[in-house]
Amino acid sequence: MSKAMKKTVSAWALAGASVLAIATGAIAADRPADLAPLGDPPIPADNPQTPEKIELGKMLFFDPRLSGNSAMPCSACHLPDAGWDFPDKISLGYPGTVHWRNSQTIINSAYYGNLFWAGSSKSLEAQAKSAAKGAVAGNGEDDMLEARLAFVPEYRERFKDVFGTEYPRLSHAWMAIAAFERTLVQTDTPFDNYMRGDDAALDDAQKRGLELFTGKAGCSQCHNGALLSNQKYYNLGVPAYDGWETDELAQITFRYELYAKGSTEEMYRTFKDDPGVYFRAKDKNHLGKFRVPSLRYTKYTAPYMHNGMIETLEDVIEFYNQGGGENEFAETKSELIKPLGLNDDEKADLLAFLESLSGERIVMEEPELPEYDVLPAASN
Repeated sequence: MSKAMKKTVSAWALAGASVLAIATGAIAADRPADLAPLGDPPIPADNPQTPEKIELGKMLFFDPRLSGNSAMPCSACHLPDAGWDFPDKISLGYPGTVHWRNSQTIINSAYYGNLFWAGSSKSLEAQAKSAAKGAVAGNGEDDMLEARLAFVPEYRERFKDVFGTEYPRLSHAWMAIAAFERTLVQTDTPFDNYMRGDDAALDDAQKRGLELFTGKAGCSQCHNGALLSNQKYYNLGVPAYDGWETDELAQITFRYELYAKGSTEEMYRTFKDDPGVYFRAKDKNHLGKFRVPSLRYTKYTAPYMHNGMIETLEDVIEFYNQGGGENEFAETKSELIKPLGLNDDEKADLLAFLESLSGERIVMEEPELPEYDVLPAASN
């Protein structure tokens, strides 16, 4: 592995640490030192928030015209009523395809240093662009998407008011969507209130679960800080997605992704599982590793893991209690993953604590979308 690649891999972890430092709220003196309440999300200097930009971004988030077939908006894979993710093992794919990874929730995504399961996008702006143009996601083309926006009078007016351009620019669309997504945060969970000093915010079972989380269960080794994620990459031994065994389209998508991301011919022909963050640096030590997700809002985001192979939070706890699982990348499985020896009461307490990391469900009505120009009738 080259020095440049090592530097890149190290930068992923550093980015996560800096974001967590920004996101931390005030902590009561007697609370666990490796956890924190969530503060305000970081806002990039080159994309400041304004009400007008946020409203434009909300419209674009729900607008299917930002996709190849005008039917796949951001909200197709991040449904508000389903946890702002997709309620199946694998995310919804572009028509005629299937996706190959689980859809992660948009809630609190503003705090991540890198987006997607393998950290392939460095910002919400880049994530929006990648999703809208991804071959098995939005499958859009720049000129086509930008032209569609230009044919909508209200969008021309709104983009001019927010960005000062005569016609909508696609780069500004990604900025507006990111601005909207930075409003989708939850900082008032029972856990946050407890960490700020409200002893009554957690019940007895949740407090016992917190002790397990930071102690016997060892969860906070990776799920720490304000985001409940150290944003590093691990192989837990999650089994391969079972859809690849029987679904022809899923098999084709998997082989396509291996080829498109730069697999060797041997990998292309023999791999039966997702190589994960390996694709970021082509380092075999990273095979099967994925970024630690935040545990916030997980009450509403089943199923779990990068391929949705664990159905419920109870199943997640049992998975860890058994010492993780097995996949074809056994050499890279984290040494942190080992049997926990939790009894039924302890597992119930840990589940109660995990549920305290989610507040009320965040829902909203879809905005009314503006219409295209009406073309004049042809004259005789």
